[in-house]
Amino acid sequence: MAIVSHLPDPTSRSARWASTMDGFLVTGIGSREVVTAHADSTAVLTEGPSPLEPTGIDRVTREKRESLLLAPGATKAAGSGNRADPEEPDPWRTCFERDRDRILHATSFRRLAGKTQVFVFPDDHQRTRLTHALEVAQVAAGIARALGLNVALTEAIALGHDCGHGPGGHASEDALSPFVEGGYDHAPWGADVALASLNLCAETLDGIRNHSWSRPAPATPEGEVVSWADRIAYVCHDFEDAVNAGIVAQDRLPVLVGERCGARRGSQLGAFIDAMVAATLATGRIGMDPEHAEALAAFRSFNYEHIYLRESSKVQALAVIDVLTALIEHFVDHPNTIPGVIDQGGLLAGESAAVSAAVTYVAGMTDRFAFRSAVSLVGYDAGRLPQGIDG
Repeated sequence: MAIVSHLPDPTSRSARWASTMDGFLVTGIGSREVVTAHADSTAVLTEGPSPLEPTGIDRVTREKRESLLLAPGATKAAGSGNRADPEEPDPWRTCFERDRDRILHATSFRRLAGKTQVFVFPDDHQRTRLTHALEVAQVAAGIARALGLNVALTEAIALGHDCGHGPGGHASEDALSPFVEGGYDHAPWGADVALASLNLCAETLDGIRNHSWSRPAPATPEGEVVSWADRIAYVCHDFEDAVNAGIVAQDRLPVLVGERCGARRGSQLGAFIDAMVAATLATGRIGMDPEHAEALAAFRSFNYEHIYLRESSKVQALAVIDVLTALIEHFVDHPNTIPGVIDQGGLLAGESAAVSAAVTYVAGMTDRFAFRSAVSLVGYDAGRLPQGIDG
């Protein structure tokens, strides 16, 4: 076998990594020893020994600060939070910070990286459900921070708001609805099923459950901010993705949007965010002035006509529905092949519990896993699978 001589020798790099294995022992406050990550670390919190044992800024301290710093109508964190299963409070994090952290580490959140935002099998720079959630969190946090609302609660709701989405985008709701009493809605499904094991606070779950405008209004101002941030984020970034994919031209942007918000995503986001902050501070209600709200509605309407409901999108949606329907029917007939079901005593084919298990399993799949499973388990024709923007 020929040896490629031009490849770098990893020995020196490995040696450098190995040398950092134990960190670096230095002297801290009061001659106490501490291990640092870097040999030349100079970061210090105090200039000299403290006469008092350091206590840090713990949860209780920050909860007290909330009552002084947040707006009167903001949602305040208290103790361990209003959870279905009571917990001991965390010494450092507020209840909503714990919610945010739990969602970030949740499997259902991580799987959003493999789920459709607009395009199945997105190109490298196109949004997924995960990047959408992150952009919603940024927009929502910016608004919440300016309004004196609870940023941690806002971020938790924003990060978790789409965790109930199935594979293939909104078409999955049409596919799964016949198997769910009352129909499948990703918003309550996310709160009540996908994230149920996290034991999140009632306020977080409420915001996730009711972020869609067709749902009842969220119970908190933070939840209402996320409802707006979701729409602001997706109309702007979906249009940008469509332009980059060659589906629409930049100059086709509605004149109303360009005049009031600019032609690029950055200026559009800034305009909508500033409009929300200004209108809310002026009126005391979470909302937007009529002029910018009109521009946002025009933007969304344009996207629906030229992106979401274009002919290839309809074809893609029908393919998603066909694939997911086939998968659900397969698992309803073979419920004991669903991971974990046999460990819980098994299910009978066709019974209501089997239907529920099938919907839960398929709804949690990423696009690629769902489509591969349809081919391998159901014998689905690979040539009929959704083809993304070329479909």
